[in-house]
Amino acid sequence: MARAGLAAERVVRAGAELADEIGFEQVTPSELARKLGIRTASLYSHVKNAHDLKTKIALLALEELADQASAALAGRAGRDALGAFANAYRDYALQHPGRFAAAGFRLDAEAAAASAGVRHSRMMRAILRGYDLTELQQTHAVRLLGSVFSGYVGLETAGGFRHSSPDSQESWTEILDALDSLLRSWPGPPDPLPLATPPPAPRRTKRPRT
Repeated sequence: MARAGLAAERVVRAGAELADEIGFEQVTPSELARKLGIRTASLYSHVKNAHDLKTKIALLALEELADQASAALAGRAGRDALGAFANAYRDYALQHPGRFAAAGFRLDAEAAAASAGVRHSRMMRAILRGYDLTELQQTHAVRLLGSVFSGYVGLETAGGFRHSSPDSQESWTEILDALDSLLRSWPGPPDPLPLATPPPAPRRTKRPRT
């Protein structure tokens, strides 16, 4: 008899494959049951509901993406590390568009804290430490990089750059160079304003005696 845990893992992987085929938003227990050739009721022994199914696919996608990025980053630093991380992110999205969309699925606080999303943040901060940023600046930069990568790759996978020039790869390289330049010259905190010099106290004059 197959172990329940192994069967559940197969169900989630089948769900991830279905997401790549039809789009993450279109994945439902009934669609997955149809793909697996089983009754929908049978699927509920492995997932609680549609939200639970999508959460499990999202966790799988985050884990796979973290593993891919970690392997790409080995032994790299600076611009090289930034490019390796970004390319791993983009390659995963192009190969697995449904899984990539799943990686952006909103998780509850407990699931997010236990997910591989934490590894993503740590890897990005490790890259950013090579740019001599403060902790606060690293937080801003993590959000910037995540927004740029997600936005560009999302448009690319949707076919947004297919009918225009230059080639998408050329733009991607230029964007990474621009990000590297920005991170190297990230503005520090503004210089404190000089303290205002108080005006001199008015001189008191003696009133003549009468």
